[in-house]
Amino acid sequence: MTGAVTTAAAGAEATGTPAVYAAMVCAGAAVWLMTGRNGGAQRARLLLAGEGEPVGRGRPFAPPVRWRKATDRARRQLAARLGPAGWCLPAGMLVALLGQSWIPLAAGFLAVPAVRGWLGRRSADRLARSREAAAVELCASVAGELRAGRQPGAAVLAADRAVLERFGDAGAAVLAAARFGGDVAAALREAATLPGAGGLSGAAACWQVAVDGGAGLADGLGRVAASLRAGQEQREELRAQLAGPRSTALVLALLPVFGLVLGSAMEADPLEILLHTPAGFACLVVGLALEWAGLAWVARIVRSAEGAGRPRRTAATTGGRPPCAPVGSRSR
Repeated sequence: MTGAVTTAAAGAEATGTPAVYAAMVCAGAAVWLMTGRNGGAQRARLLLAGEGEPVGRGRPFAPPVRWRKATDRARRQLAARLGPAGWCLPAGMLVALLGQSWIPLAAGFLAVPAVRGWLGRRSADRLARSREAAAVELCASVAGELRAGRQPGAAVLAADRAVLERFGDAGAAVLAAARFGGDVAAALREAATLPGAGGLSGAAACWQVAVDGGAGLADGLGRVAASLRAGQEQREELRAQLAGPRSTALVLALLPVFGLVLGSAMEADPLEILLHTPAGFACLVVGLALEWAGLAWVARIVRSAEGAGRPRRTAATTGGRPPCAPVGSRSR
C-alpha cells in the first residue's frame, strides 16, 4: 500500500505544475456547473415542471444584492483607474502562478504605468490625426459655403457640427464667435494651438486679412485646405511606408514569447530556469534590457522619419505673405 502511494505521488510530481493547474480549472468548472449556473439545465427543469414546482434541488445560490453591487462598483472603479493597462496584472499573476515566482507579478505591476503611457500616446496621436482631418474639412466646407454666397459667419455656422466638435471647447468658441459676431480669427488661432490643429492658423490669418484688407476669404481658405490636404496625404503615405518596419519590429519583439511557449511545449520548463536559477535570471534581465533598447531604437527611428516628413511652414512657401493675400499686398 505504501509503495502504491509513493508511486502515485511520484507520478503526480512528474506530471508537473501545468497538469495540477489544469486539474484545478476542471474542478472549478465542475463546481460551477453543480451550483446551478447552467442556464440550459435550469430552463429544462422549468419546462418539465409545468405549473408546479421546478424539478431539481431548488433555486441556485445567488450572492446578495449588496455584494454584487459592491463588486460591480469596485470592478468599474478599477477599470476606470487602470484602463486596458490593468490587464497586465492578471497576466503577471498567471505567469507568477505558472512559474511559482513573485517576479512576474512585480513585473506586471511595473508594466501598468508603462503600458498606460503607451496607450495614452497612441490615443493622443489618433486624436491629432482626427483634428488634422477636421481642419482640412472645415476650411474646405467654409470656402464652399462662401462661394455659394453665404456671409463668413453664416458659412462657419453652416459647417458640419461634428467637424467642429473634434476641437472640443475651442470648436465651440469658434461657433460662438461666428454666431454672436465675435473675433473668429482669434478663436481659430486658439484652436490652432491644439495638437494636430495647426492648420487652422492659416485659416485665422486668411480671416484676419479678409477682415482688415478685404481680400477674398473663399480663395484663401481653398488654398489653405489644398495645402493641408497635400501635407496630410504625404504623412499618410509615409505612415504606410513605415508600417512594414513597425510590423517587423513587433514580430521580433514577440519572438521571445514564442520561444517560451515552444520550450514549455517541449517540456524544457523555461520559466523554472529563468526564474529560479542565477544564470537564467541573469539571462532574463539582460534579455529584457536588450528588448527595451531595441524597441526604443526602432521607435526613435520611426519618430525621426515622421518628423522629417512633416512640412515646415516658412515664408518661402507662401512667398512672404499670407496664403489668402492677393499678389502685391503686404501682410500685417
